[in-house]
Amino acid sequence: MADRDTLPLPLEVRARLAELELELSEGDITQKGYEKKRSKLIGAYLPQPPGMEPSMGQERRTPVTPSSSSRYHRRRSSGSRDERYRSDVHTEAVQAALAKHKERKMAVPMPSKRRSLVVQTSMEAYTPPGEEHVGRQDTSSGSEGEGSGPGNGTPTSSQEGSINMEHWISRAIHGSTTSSTTSSSSTHSGGSGAASRLADVMAHAHLSKSGPIAHLSLKRRAKPGPRVENGSSGGPRRSCEFGAEHGWQRAASDENHSAPPDVTGYTNTTDSILMERPQVSSNTVPNRPVPKYGNAELMETGDGVPVSSRVSAKIQQLVNTLKRPKRPPLREFFVDDFEELLEVQQPDPNLPKPEGAQMISMRGDQLGVVTNWPPSLEAALQRWGTISPKAPCLTTMDTNGKPLYILTYGKLWSRSMKVAYNLLHKLGSKQEPLLRPGDRVALVFPNNDPAAFMVAFYGCLLAEVVPVPIEVPLTRKDAGSQQIGFLLGSCGVTVALTSDACHKGLPKGPTGEIPQFKGWPKLLWFVTESKHLSKPPRDWFPHIKDANNDTAYIEYKTCKDGSVLGVTVMRIALLTHCQALTQSCGYTEAETIVNVLDFKKDVGLWHGILTSVMNMMHVISIPYSLMKVNPLSWIQKVCQYKAKVACVKSRDMHWALVAHRDQRDINLCSLRMLVVADGSNPWSISSCDAFLNVFQSKGLKPEVICPCASSPEALTVAIRRPTDDSNQPPGRGVLSMQGLSHGVIRVDSEEKLSVLTVQDVGTVMPGALMCVVRPEGVPQLCRTDEIGEMCVCSIATGTSYYGLSGMTKNTFEVFPMNSTGAPISEYPFTRTGLLGFVGPGGLAFIAGKMDGLMVVGGRRHNADDIVATALAVEPMKFVYRGRIAVFSISVLHDERIVVVAEQRPDSTEEDSFQWMSRVLQAIDGIHQVGVYCLALVPSNTLPKTPLGGIHLSETKQLFLEGSLHPCNVLMCPHTCVTNLPKPRQKQPEIGPASVMVGNLVSGKRIAQASGRDLGQIEDNDQFLFLSEVLQWRAQTTPEHVLYTLLNSRGTIASSLTCVQLHKRAEKIAAMLAERGHLQDGDHVALVYPPGIDLIAAFYGCLYAGCVPITVRPPHPQNIATTLPTVKMIVEVSRSACVMTSQVICKLLRSKEASAAVDVRSWPPVLDTDDLPKKKPPLLYKPSNPDTLAYLDFSVSTTGMLAGVKMSHTATSAFCRSIKLQCELYPSREVAICLDPYCGLGFVLWCLCSVYSGHQSILIPPSELEVNPALWLLAVSQYKVRDTFCSYSVMELCTKGLGLQTESLKSRGLDLSRVRTCVVVAEERPRIALTQSFSKLFKDLGLHPRAVSTSFGCRVNLAICLQGTSGPDPTTVFVDMRALRHDRVRLVERGSPHSLPLMESGKILPGVRIIIANPETKGPLGDSHLGEIWVHSGHNASGYFTVYGDEALQSDHFNSRLSFGDTHSLWARTGYLGFLRRTELTDASGERHDALYVVGALDEAMELRGMRYHPIDIETSVIRTHKSITECAVFTWTNLLVVVVELDGSEQEALDLVPLITNVVLEEHYLIVGVVVVVDIGVIPINSRGEKQRMHLRDGFLADQLDPIYVAYNM
Repeated sequence: MADRDTLPLPLEVRARLAELELELSEGDITQKGYEKKRSKLIGAYLPQPPGMEPSMGQERRTPVTPSSSSRYHRRRSSGSRDERYRSDVHTEAVQAALAKHKERKMAVPMPSKRRSLVVQTSMEAYTPPGEEHVGRQDTSSGSEGEGSGPGNGTPTSSQEGSINMEHWISRAIHGSTTSSTTSSSSTHSGGSGAASRLADVMAHAHLSKSGPIAHLSLKRRAKPGPRVENGSSGGPRRSCEFGAEHGWQRAASDENHSAPPDVTGYTNTTDSILMERPQVSSNTVPNRPVPKYGNAELMETGDGVPVSSRVSAKIQQLVNTLKRPKRPPLREFFVDDFEELLEVQQPDPNLPKPEGAQMISMRGDQLGVVTNWPPSLEAALQRWGTISPKAPCLTTMDTNGKPLYILTYGKLWSRSMKVAYNLLHKLGSKQEPLLRPGDRVALVFPNNDPAAFMVAFYGCLLAEVVPVPIEVPLTRKDAGSQQIGFLLGSCGVTVALTSDACHKGLPKGPTGEIPQFKGWPKLLWFVTESKHLSKPPRDWFPHIKDANNDTAYIEYKTCKDGSVLGVTVMRIALLTHCQALTQSCGYTEAETIVNVLDFKKDVGLWHGILTSVMNMMHVISIPYSLMKVNPLSWIQKVCQYKAKVACVKSRDMHWALVAHRDQRDINLCSLRMLVVADGSNPWSISSCDAFLNVFQSKGLKPEVICPCASSPEALTVAIRRPTDDSNQPPGRGVLSMQGLSHGVIRVDSEEKLSVLTVQDVGTVMPGALMCVVRPEGVPQLCRTDEIGEMCVCSIATGTSYYGLSGMTKNTFEVFPMNSTGAPISEYPFTRTGLLGFVGPGGLAFIAGKMDGLMVVGGRRHNADDIVATALAVEPMKFVYRGRIAVFSISVLHDERIVVVAEQRPDSTEEDSFQWMSRVLQAIDGIHQVGVYCLALVPSNTLPKTPLGGIHLSETKQLFLEGSLHPCNVLMCPHTCVTNLPKPRQKQPEIGPASVMVGNLVSGKRIAQASGRDLGQIEDNDQFLFLSEVLQWRAQTTPEHVLYTLLNSRGTIASSLTCVQLHKRAEKIAAMLAERGHLQDGDHVALVYPPGIDLIAAFYGCLYAGCVPITVRPPHPQNIATTLPTVKMIVEVSRSACVMTSQVICKLLRSKEASAAVDVRSWPPVLDTDDLPKKKPPLLYKPSNPDTLAYLDFSVSTTGMLAGVKMSHTATSAFCRSIKLQCELYPSREVAICLDPYCGLGFVLWCLCSVYSGHQSILIPPSELEVNPALWLLAVSQYKVRDTFCSYSVMELCTKGLGLQTESLKSRGLDLSRVRTCVVVAEERPRIALTQSFSKLFKDLGLHPRAVSTSFGCRVNLAICLQGTSGPDPTTVFVDMRALRHDRVRLVERGSPHSLPLMESGKILPGVRIIIANPETKGPLGDSHLGEIWVHSGHNASGYFTVYGDEALQSDHFNSRLSFGDTHSLWARTGYLGFLRRTELTDASGERHDALYVVGALDEAMELRGMRYHPIDIETSVIRTHKSITECAVFTWTNLLVVVVELDGSEQEALDLVPLITNVVLEEHYLIVGVVVVVDIGVIPINSRGEKQRMHLRDGFLADQLDPIYVAYNM
């Protein structure tokens, strides 16, 4: 498109062109007709030499700048975007920035969603165009004039997107690097050709250019499309799937890029340098199909391992993206191991610094007090009300634009008197009036009733009460309404003035009274209509004084954080401000002024309510509701009333542009001043220019446009004066964004893309002094080329924030200093909250607001600028009505930018993702700042301000509490967060010689501890074998009950006495010999449900001389996944036969079983339900106590199946140790609610009762799913003193019985006898769970000291167990950051980064423990973190086999220390922990040593050179949102993957992504790579209640989790 902005076209040609383009966009003419007419029109003006490039005036552009009206209509007619931010130069800059990005490709993996989530943005969210609230600018940087006038949603022609893009697309394709206005002669080729080229420019992925499309295969049940492969010079071959229906034509510029240099360090790419290839059209790469495996593709991971999975392809894509080096490289410096220093941004010496001289404060003109100026505003009202009562004061309009009501000065005077009288005399009683002079009252009036507001406002002034105008609360839960309530409360407001209509419209309670709004004080509602008021007596007159220092009114102001402050304005300030406005605007009596602004505050109040009365002017008030219906209404009223002045916002000018062509007879020559209220928004310039461009032909003079800058604190800061001299063009500044971000003004910008064009807002107000000070720290004057906060010293400013003296001092009592530190004036200045500078000629320029300021990495960015950039990204109409909110949140000691946009109801996933990735690039290209989070929400869902803008602080609040419910989220922490601590380098260890001095390690005692001795032998301890103990018990106490099994109703299902058990065991031994033909030492798998049969079968095996292996039976509802594990254990343990019950026997032979495993390869299966009647001839007696007694198989949390060998000696020692620790005797009863298949659970269930003779009450944990109270009721009923359970049982009770404690109490549940309740575990104690369990059941008599944990592992099934005597378990708090460096640093409870660790019970008798360094095997000192090594009689004697990892050598079972005591043999537990000597004494009178377990070594994750325990990250994540019920983390190719279970609607899934990313960054200094949201119950948990993270990981990589949402963080 030949950019006609640089052509000298006459106005009429321009206007004709504008109409042409409009006709085209409205579909009135065809593309062909348009081209023909257009070329005819501008043919004469086209420059002849085609290669010439008109240079662009960089210093000062002529007022008729870049935006020709036409572009406007075309875009706007599709309801596209917020015009405050419309700037064509900027749009081009954005497009050019994106084109540049094309060269450095960016692979953004698409998130995957469930189908149900994809359809979420339904059409119901769509509001018909006319009904949309249209915004105003409040203090938010969120977008505001979103709605448009008529024709909002009309579809435009198909070339829409391509026409205005053509210009730069063709440039990108021709590879030209000229400036952004190069003319290119390509014609309009219709939509499709341009779209395909656009696709090329925009495709920005490494992977065959289909980054955004790659997700199609990831959605659930999606069909895989054909593969397209792009050869890539060097680097592994990458392929990518994309949906067939999106076949872009990619012939134009299919270029190859070599893989970028690898910075993550797991693979060596061949070329390490990124080569830029010229953009030649190369069709050399044939599209070969890629071999497919199932529905996945073969792809190499970073390690060169082929993975066959779609998810891994996605992650690989992410990994490749992350290999792009981050822009700011981390600085090198030595970090003390201990302190994880966050990277601090060091100032770069090459950054632009201010070089100018120190600025001088600017003084406004002398405020010339004219003789007939009234001494106060009430005096003015009295004067006009009595001298010219018939003069019109205010005309209000109805929604058809017809005058509704004319308020004359006489009526205003009489009615305000009436209001004043009633306020003072008719509220309360004579003795106790409700209001006294100086009290505050609320003014609650709708935006369409300025007359009632004006009467009430002046009524308050006359009564000397202080009006506080606020918005009408529409519902009880309006956005921000609660904060308004706080303001009213703090101002002590008790009375609210309102109009009749408004009073009727307020929400009512059932009895008709107005409810108290949330956070509001109790109010008396007072209706101000005359008919409701009593007439003042004839002799009553209000007391009219000269303006003094009393408060006149309070204007509310919403801060960045959403809080609402009240700015107090004194009567003298009010008067002086009106005088200053009168002088600078040249107001004269009886002038007509059209006001479109909100009359309750800011410019609308100052001009339309106050200054107008001082000068007896006539105000035509245009309500917001009329503007929505007829955007031209204000221009029509200017013509109709020949108004001299109009007060508008840039939004109103823009709307007029959209609608003006229907009007032929517009004449604006009467206007001498058009006040643009939001001149302090730098983006208002484009509306001003465009408006002038169109309406200059309709009589609008350029010098009429007068932008002004204002703030609630300083009132009007500066305003451009209407001059008669049209030769002096207004001031312009074209500033470099780069410079602005460093706070300096640089006009010459090498980067022509990122500039901000600002217009002047005129000079300082009369009678005021203005200076610019540094925004942070001491208010020091800026230099002339530095951006700072404007400060004003004048009578006409606010004086305080009501009731907040501290904040008042910082804002209203500022003493700016010069470079020597001396104050420049004895009078205080007021901070305006505006950022800018004073240019040549004393003109003020505003570059942004303090409220919108975001300081990221030491550089300043303005939210408005970022909104503008996002809105300039194609397709512009993607954002619904331009509704975008930009704010920053603080994560990891820096601000991070969040962009939230409403997307159009009809946009597809595809559009969303393409748009998001472009926005990221555009903001990166223009502002050189990364966006931390980009979220899209359905249209019309962001909270609104009263005039329809986005309520920014409320949006931020929703975002932070996880209730924004976005439909798309893209987080980019990898690219944004550059201040992470340096990855830790491991230091070489110190040699043994320098450490050993006697028995001390660097001044500490060596960390070792032991349980008490096993002591003297009792009668049953002389037996070496459990089988002998059972026979002895069967003879001595035959009828003593050893086992009682309970069913889910709590009744006894079966029980066993000593002799019954002995007899059953004999029969089973006989059966094994007869039917199984087994020899001594054969292995037998016992596949039984938890119960008595299992115990009998175990002793039967011992009697027959066989080695039993207990195996959990397959789950009948889930054979496919549980049976293979059974089969694996049977095979790995080399079992010669399987013994089981009849039911399970049938299950193993069922159809489902044969589908899951090969049934023919089972060893013989014996069913023990029908036993032979005879005894075996002879019971087997082992010859050697060191032979195998049984094998203990268990699957570890990392998914390893490991079986350990337990000898007869170890088994007896184990039982004896537990007997001593828990003081078990035949008279005792113990309740056991554990799975009896491995570890301590098996020993307690099957072995201990036979050894010690106590009665075990057995409660299968599976029965608790039917009856959660079963275990606790049994404990209470049998008056049990000692009970054992697992974490899963405890969790079930805590969650399932939490609300039933009262009913349990009434059923007689009493836990007061419980002395020990031990959780059997192989992990760090879960303090939160044990504590909540203790608290919950404290009311039922449970002693908090009773609950404790045990600790065991594979090499030793029980190392610690609380037992009965000995001190209570202690808790310490350690610093989590030190723990990552394998250090222990004890801290106080509640200190930041503290982690509570509970002692894992007392060390068992006969157990010795030492803490050793896992790498060097050297002993460590007290309170040092290391691996726990154990030496004991009941250590296992070795692994039987480890399936899948043969490399686990014997050193797990017999290791020696590298120095110190090098003779003892130790078993390595594989767990990190530390010993700490406490102040407590144990039973033997020694000081007690506590063992704290931190976590398993093979579960720990090495990230950034530090060691993280998954449970710590998981705990942080679970705390972030109420809907996260469970969480598991694991790593994959250096990426941290977080899987969370969501208990809530699927719409909440996306809320979790930013929260999880934030908390892991804040608390663990880690960047989350992938967030996976799944349904409840997806995270696999084993019988001990431990998470199976590796199974989860395999399921994730094989794409089997069926996730609700998968987010890939960039």
